[in-house]
Amino acid sequence: MADRPAPRAGGFILAVAILVGTIGGGLMGQPSIGLLVGLAVGVAVSVALWLRDRSRAGR
Repeated sequence: MADRPAPRAGGFILAVAILVGTIGGGLMGQPSIGLLVGLAVGVAVSVALWLRDRSRAGR
């Protein structure tokens, strides 16, 4: 297992995207929509990182 590259963690990106979306939505008067947009963006970026790590590991 030592020859495999270390996986990247997408949880931090997900949490930051949710917070930024909620704050941005709150500034615009729509915190719920901001939370959902932040969640969607965070999930998309986390899945992209996961797929990239998977292809990098050669699976």
